[in-house]
Amino acid sequence: MEQPKEEEDYGYNLFPERNSPKYKPMSFKESLFTYNHKCRIMLQFAMETSPYAKLLLSAMKSSGCQVFKDRHFSCEECDGTVSGGFDAVSSQIVLCQNNIRKQSHMTRVVTHELIHAFDHCRAHVDWFNELRHVACSEIRAANLSGDCSFRNEFDRFNFGLKQHHQECVKGRALRSILAVRKVSREKAEKIVDEVFGSCFNDHAPFGRIPHGKKDARFAHRDYDNRERYYANL
Repeated sequence: MEQPKEEEDYGYNLFPERNSPKYKPMSFKESLFTYNHKCRIMLQFAMETSPYAKLLLSAMKSSGCQVFKDRHFSCEECDGTVSGGFDAVSSQIVLCQNNIRKQSHMTRVVTHELIHAFDHCRAHVDWFNELRHVACSEIRAANLSGDCSFRNEFDRFNFGLKQHHQECVKGRALRSILAVRKVSREKAEKIVDEVFGSCFNDHAPFGRIPHGKKDARFAHRDYDNRERYYANL
């Protein structure tokens, strides 16, 4: 994969610690009783208890991309407009310790970014040169992570009946693209529309749209039992 072009920062400006050559990760002792320490604790809880995260971690391991907490996650200070991101260069998920305060938010961000990591593993996404690839992964992440669940939309005072979930997914994918790419809104909308159908209907590895924890638990159970099912055919 080609490296990022110099004239495009690909959203790295939103993650200042990634941009600084002098940046050095905190030691455990330095992070104790800080946002960083709280971030690490919430991450651990999400990885151990969330059916969304557990399924994605299992799927990545099965695909030959096992995830290790200390290697593939990093709690960092970020711009106030973002909660997390996937760094394709280092294959790391960035969690914005200054912007994630609740466990439910952490779980949703971890799930969203793990979907990008899963796509990076299985689909060989060209994050730097092919905007359609980026749009597809953003659509999948918004669709499958719970970002557009009824509860989250209710909390945002966003209501709708006809195809509200689809419109939410489109809107969140569009905002994500505009945050990390120097493209016009019109171009971003056109690309999202072009790939929406196929990417919205790609539910891997869940096999369905998990609209809540119950759906995610069933999806995780089915994923774990898939080999047992095929062995009996």
